[in-house]
Amino acid sequence: MYTIVLLIEKVLNKADVEFVTSLHEGVETSFVVVLPGKADHRKLLQALDDVALVRLDEAAEDIEEQPDPDDGATAARRTLDASVAALRAIGANADGETTPGRDPLDTLKQIVERHDADEVIVLTDPHFIEEVFHRDWASRARQNVGVPVLKLFAHDVS
Repeated sequence: MYTIVLLIEKVLNKADVEFVTSLHEGVETSFVVVLPGKADHRKLLQALDDVALVRLDEAAEDIEEQPDPDDGATAARRTLDASVAALRAIGANADGETTPGRDPLDTLKQIVERHDADEVIVLTDPHFIEEVFHRDWASRARQNVGVPVLKLFAHDVS
């Protein structure tokens, strides 16, 4: 079985599920969906990305948004559960994990080793500021997880 650790930021939509499951057609594949824990520091980076893409209204919303601190774990669990369910709905073998703390890379290597993963796929929205400086999750993961890392952009269905 070919095991993929799939690092996500938001619920997988139908297009994302079809995309990641089509990458290794004909190979029995299982997914370990990983959702980062609390990521408040990403708000500023997302706002900068929105400014870079001339989405000024969205940039203002990114900064003004005040998340409910008690709802973070619940929302993360719902996001993870929905993503795992979306993969399972099309017949994929999938489980999920959240990462404690702010940076999933602190535990990503352990998750890869624990599941004897063959590959990591980082499926996120574009984060141009981080990517330019190679500080995005995929660039950083390539340096320490010990398996191939593929960077993909999530489909925008808005």
